[in-house]
Amino acid sequence: MIANARVTQADGHAEREAAKAMIADAVQAASAEAQVTLGADKGYDAAEFVDALQEMKVVPHVAQNTSNRRSAVPDAIASTEGYALSQRKRKLIEQGFGWAKFIGPIRQVMVRGLAKVDQVFLLAMTSYNLVRMRTLGQLRLQSGEMA
Repeated sequence: MIANARVTQADGHAEREAAKAMIADAVQAASAEAQVTLGADKGYDAAEFVDALQEMKVVPHVAQNTSNRRSAVPDAIASTEGYALSQRKRKLIEQGFGWAKFIGPIRQVMVRGLAKVDQVFLLAMTSYNLVRMRTLGQLRLQSGEMA
């Protein structure tokens, strides 16, 4: 399920700023004893971003970018079982984007302006969640019939 989504200008930094804002929402909504993690691709492997996550008490499960550089993700985190699981599971978010492009209206947006594109994107992600909930409900019913 997609819990939060927003559109930004693609400038290389806005994506990380939006991620920090969305993870701050998740931290605020989480219970005090819950451990919050963030899985992300190599584009988020920047010292400033990883440090900001750690200040928010969020475990950075960011893919290590070691192409001719040192990763900002500590090796102690990257060697954990939870990190490996996050790296395998983070690919699932791409299914929502794929659905929004193939079924939803995201492939070629018919509106102009960041606010309007954000509304269309949020509507597409909400629609994906509804379709996903229907599918999960059907799977649950099928497993209940087998028991």
